Amino acid sequence: MTQTPASPPVAEQRPHSSEYHGIRVEDPYAWLRDAEYPTVNDKDVLAYLEAENAWFEARMAPRKQVVEKLFKEMRGRIKEADKSVPQKDGDYLYWIEYEEGAEYKKWWRRPVAGGPDELMLDETALARGTEYFRLGAISVSQSGRLLAYSIDDNGSERFTVRIKDLATGELMPDTIPGTLSSLVWVAGDRGLVYSLANEQWRTDNARLHWFGTPVEQDVELYHENDEGFRVSSSLSANEQWLIVSAGDHETSEVRLIPAGDPLAEPILVKPRQKGVEYDVDERDGTLFILANDTHENFRVATAPLADPANWTTLIAGSDAFYLTGLDLFRDFYVVEGRLNGLDRIEIRYYDNPGRIEPIAFPEASYSAGLGDNPEWAMDKLRLSYESMVSPATTYDYDVAGRQLAVLKVQEIPSGYDASLYATERLEIPGRDSTKIPVSIMYRKDRQPGGPLHLYGYGAYGISIDPGFSTTRLSLVDRGFAYAIAHIRGGDDLGRAWYKAGKLERRTNTFNDFVDVAKGLIERNYTQAGRISISGGSAGGELMGAVVNSDPALWGAVVAHVPFVDVLNTMLDASLPLTPGEWPEWGNPIEDKAAFELIRSYSPYDNVRAQDYPPLLVTAGLNDPRVTYWEPAKWVARLRAAKTDGNELLLKTNMGAGHGGKSGRFESLRETAEEFAFILWQMRIAD
Repeated sequence: MTQTPASPPVAEQRPHSSEYHGIRVEDPYAWLRDAEYPTVNDKDVLAYLEAENAWFEARMAPRKQVVEKLFKEMRGRIKEADKSVPQKDGDYLYWIEYEEGAEYKKWWRRPVAGGPDELMLDETALARGTEYFRLGAISVSQSGRLLAYSIDDNGSERFTVRIKDLATGELMPDTIPGTLSSLVWVAGDRGLVYSLANEQWRTDNARLHWFGTPVEQDVELYHENDEGFRVSSSLSANEQWLIVSAGDHETSEVRLIPAGDPLAEPILVKPRQKGVEYDVDERDGTLFILANDTHENFRVATAPLADPANWTTLIAGSDAFYLTGLDLFRDFYVVEGRLNGLDRIEIRYYDNPGRIEPIAFPEASYSAGLGDNPEWAMDKLRLSYESMVSPATTYDYDVAGRQLAVLKVQEIPSGYDASLYATERLEIPGRDSTKIPVSIMYRKDRQPGGPLHLYGYGAYGISIDPGFSTTRLSLVDRGFAYAIAHIRGGDDLGRAWYKAGKLERRTNTFNDFVDVAKGLIERNYTQAGRISISGGSAGGELMGAVVNSDPALWGAVVAHVPFVDVLNTMLDASLPLTPGEWPEWGNPIEDKAAFELIRSYSPYDNVRAQDYPPLLVTAGLNDPRVTYWEPAKWVARLRAAKTDGNELLLKTNMGAGHGGKSGRFESLRETAEEFAFILWQMRIAD
């Protein structure tokens, strides 16, 4: 019988130091990184992680009923037997479907001409007997006969590819382990293009597998020598070209290969130029390019296929309209972007550049985008739409008639009345007078000054859209306001917004988050100490920074797989992501200024003797993105330094990776644990 621990584990401090630029860095918990990683079998490491898990279980045990109550609430808002709206692609209609009680989905199709439904792939069957399951890529061949798919059964994000004959249901002997990519059918379905993850978990290649041949005979179509770049492959919208792209966080380069002849000499569109990103598609011998070479918010240019580097502006870059997507169809093309921070979708025409048809949506603040539109000749476009108070809606947009038709609205079986809730978009000035957008929702009967949950990310130019969440209601219905801080580092207000939160301006991100919290207090939405906060990965770095700088603001903090050992990670070029991350954070190996800046804010390196708010931290033993030792080291150092008696819990998923538990209900239970922790620490009745 396992004994319940009476006190939290205390990690041993072992002397370890390194020197860079004449500065010595002490790292007494460096031993928590297993020397055999990615294998983790060091007895001391495993013992510490298991002791932390035992402490988590012991402290959360009295909250089990609350967790279960929250879980049932959250599950009650999910339509368990549910399916997507079928979409036509060639001779078939395709859709996905969940069965009652199922953790995973099934992939279905039926002939357009009539006939029985066909089960293509059963994720539930594939996941049976595994602690973790994730479907990576899935791709039906152009003939419709073959299905290629990839799976990860341990959270390491190294996927194994299998091929299924949909006509017979037979699984082919072709097996490709270790992939991390899309799967692209070429050469009349005789070939499959993919990318392998190398030893450092980097996709530095595009490879061709001939169907029915040994994987050892696969051909490398392209190899990338820059260790910071990643390689990806896709098909042009007209399916005539294989597009092989290489890039990092700030630079890209594209090659085109005839899809019918994948061994042909690739066409280099334009040689890479540091700081220039571009994407390419093709129609009738003309390339359409989305690029940031002349404006940081991107422009659309065209070029003849015969002279691919000769770009002519079609849509000029704009300070107001940030271009984020370009999709070609036979008779028109679609531009996606954000106009003053709000999603915008425009239909445009090849024969009339001045004809611009934006799609109008019903609310002032929302999230909208193109859905699945697989065919070249489309007269109706599938769109997705939601807001903080409006459940996810699937539309078809009639391009000629310029009309939206509702196909499906997310059902909430336990009930949802949108009229009970309000949403606002605020602008809160930061300490440098920059106006920071904030999306917020709450019940209309909520009392001013009550508890508030604040979420942020702020990295990689990833925007956090004001979308709908059923789990969020478990806080909002208990009197919380829920706010999203659209802080710098994301691209919510365009590329300049992203650049203002990276490299030497990284600390703007942390300051923005704190300033939003203080602004919400000033506006009487909440009070200091009544704010719970959460963020994951780079958003976990944000959590670590703000608990160091302003601990008294927060009533509870949840940091999911947090990137908190920033300095040591950026100093280790052998880690999977490090070289590709230097354009985001800086290279402290070569640049003393970058070293000093990262050292000044890296959460692990800035833990000090002070009171900290209650903290729940998560990790994944197999996580290749934020390695398990980052949160473990951080928690160990916090335990040794902090001067308060507040809760500090670390939960490491021993069979999962960056995304935590797999399955729609298992992952929901982890959210229930998070919310139970928040309610407990904020002393709010469940």
